[in-house]
Amino acid sequence: MSVPIVLVHGLRVSGSMWRAQVEALGAQGRRVVAPDLPGHGGRRGEEFTLGAAVDAVAGVIDEVGGRALLVGLSLGGFVSIATAAALPERVSGLVAASCTVRPVQALTHVYRIPAVLMDRLPDKGKAVNQRFHRLTLPGEAAEAVLGGGLAMEAARAVIDEIAEMEVLGALGAYSGPVWLINGARDHFRIHEKRFLDACADGRLLNVPRAGHMVSLDQPENFTKIVADAADVVAVREVGLSAPPRPQTVREPRSAS
Repeated sequence: MSVPIVLVHGLRVSGSMWRAQVEALGAQGRRVVAPDLPGHGGRRGEEFTLGAAVDAVAGVIDEVGGRALLVGLSLGGFVSIATAAALPERVSGLVAASCTVRPVQALTHVYRIPAVLMDRLPDKGKAVNQRFHRLTLPGEAAEAVLGGGLAMEAARAVIDEIAEMEVLGALGAYSGPVWLINGARDHFRIHEKRFLDACADGRLLNVPRAGHMVSLDQPENFTKIVADAADVVAVREVGLSAPPRPQTVREPRSAS
């Protein structure tokens, strides 16, 4: 039994960032889908809200059969946590990457001020971001990130929505298996132990020589983690769907 995998992208980018995972996992015979969130990729121009993002992910899960392993990075990690909390019956397992930091702190200091400054540029900072990705990522990874375009205009709405999220409470509301994945060099690791403690069934993995974009910095390692998680979830799904074993009733022995 193979569990479908839904991959949820990060801020400003799109489902194209998962190109390496879609190809590798698909080659293993797994069903993999990487949708665009509202305001991003093919859905640019739509308003981003956390509720709309959860609805978008839920719709894709329904399309692949009603239950899936949910994998999200950065913004996609927060959206995936919110989806698992809201719709646990549709989420077989959760891989949350590069998002183990309380959003109110991270988004205020790391994203909000730069977003305001970039809004003042004629292209909203698009050229700066393109150059950054090409300098910091291998060629194929950079092209995958940029393939769906950069939704610079979506940043402020995303920040305003995610900054108010009670992420630890949402994570604790999901009782299924959770994999918290971080690049060892990621600045978003600062609350990873608190996130792990919030999980009902969690495990924490740090990927060496990887930064915030762990799936792009170490695509083979990240893909293996996702494949292993999918296999674990598949075994659990079989156990959940199996009928209960009949109990053997033994006659009490008579006293001799």
